[in-house]
Amino acid sequence: MERDTTQDPFAEFKKRQREAWASFAPTAMFTPPVAGHLVRFARIARGEVVLDVGTGTGVVAITAARSGARVTGLDLTPELLELARDNARISKQEDIVWTEGDAEKLPYPDASFDVVLSQFGHMFAPRAEVAIAEMRRVLKPGGRVAFATWPPEHFVGRMFAFVGRNVPPPPAGASPPPQWGNPATVTHRLEPHFEAPFFDRGIMRYPALSIEHFRMFMERSIGPMQKLVESLAADAPKLAALRAEFDAMAAPYYVDNVMHQNYLLTRAVAR
Repeated sequence: MERDTTQDPFAEFKKRQREAWASFAPTAMFTPPVAGHLVRFARIARGEVVLDVGTGTGVVAITAARSGARVTGLDLTPELLELARDNARISKQEDIVWTEGDAEKLPYPDASFDVVLSQFGHMFAPRAEVAIAEMRRVLKPGGRVAFATWPPEHFVGRMFAFVGRNVPPPPAGASPPPQWGNPATVTHRLEPHFEAPFFDRGIMRYPALSIEHFRMFMERSIGPMQKLVESLAADAPKLAALRAEFDAMAAPYYVDNVMHQNYLLTRAVAR
């Protein structure tokens, strides 16, 4: 498949993404159970060559490496890759290769990997069709893709829609990340490159003493929420109204001191 060498029209948008997600590390400590579910769901086998797209702090990459796979982790944000290297060292998985790079322009030859994984990562690439074509390009014939995404109808998908209503819109042509949590949309996007997908679901759990504690955590560690709050720092009434709206949205998902965040898993075999 031919690589697009033209100027990326989303370069500035991706630069802002890279900066916004630098504060993500505290959130990553809640994702290892999802990573375990994803790696098991993907059926990672010893000796397979695996790419983790949007690796962040390396949670999925390290989990796959512990299963005996030969793993490469890619992320747009260098600060997160530094933490990934440290996590790999602590986990005694120092053979993982870490790459700073873009899900829409993977820096690997065609047919390099047996499996491509992504845990809440590739869904933030602005052009869904470009990201999935790149993931297919680097897969070997008969390879498979597996990823975790946020459904639009559940809390995290609703949270991103909430942020989107209160910030300037992304560049024209960008796909909203929660669309990757809709099975019908996922099936349509994969169809040109993959066999019919298989789905599973799960719940990621955040312990929190109150909804207000949870919201404060989101404001400090989730880039889009952090930027939204910073933009309203000089408008106390509007910020208070926005926080009240967030708390009301979160309330149905907060049970027994835990925020319940539903996710979707997808697995598909390359055509």
